[in-house]
Amino acid sequence: MYSASDLPRTIPVFPLPGALLLPRGRLPLHIFEPRYLQMVDDCLKTGDRLIGMVQPREVPGGDPKLQSIGCAGRLTALSETEDGRYMITLSGVSRFRISKELEGFAPYRRCDVSWDGFGRDLGQVEHDPEFDRDRFLSILGRYFDAEELKTDWSSLSEAEDELLINALSMMCPFEPEDKQALLEAPDLTTRRETLVTLIEFALAGGGDERLQ
Repeated sequence: MYSASDLPRTIPVFPLPGALLLPRGRLPLHIFEPRYLQMVDDCLKTGDRLIGMVQPREVPGGDPKLQSIGCAGRLTALSETEDGRYMITLSGVSRFRISKELEGFAPYRRCDVSWDGFGRDLGQVEHDPEFDRDRFLSILGRYFDAEELKTDWSSLSEAEDELLINALSMMCPFEPEDKQALLEAPDLTTRRETLVTLIEFALAGGGDERLQ
């Protein structure tokens, strides 16, 4: 368990469109670009082993800009392939707000960040008191059928509120700006409402069912 004072003010960031990490979530990543292999190597030399996941924003004629809010994860698993690629897992710790991007000799991007305003991320597992699981799973089933996605429905039925909502937010194939909206949701109830809105939008024209 971390406190805000434990977290560093400067972290490496990995801009990856559509890849969402949430606090207490787990994100597997396949690392193969030389600059990000170097990032992982450098990360392993630090005590906190944190990497920030950030959505990039494309701009004409230059490096992608970064969204102002990302989520840092601790590197908790690593395996190396015979040709030198890494398979890693990041375990979500806390969201952050970028203060400024740093210039330097590292081949990857580094930022000064603030952890202020995200104390909920470092607390206990969240619950959603208004969560109607049966109705949620009903519309989710329609969405998975439409997207030809497969899952273990028995596990979804038994998962805790936060694990279920956050895992679906991370895995569903939404656009990067939609992933950003899920990341920035201030609490679990708002994230679930945002998730439902995105699912309903994807199903638009397929029926009049709405889940509040």
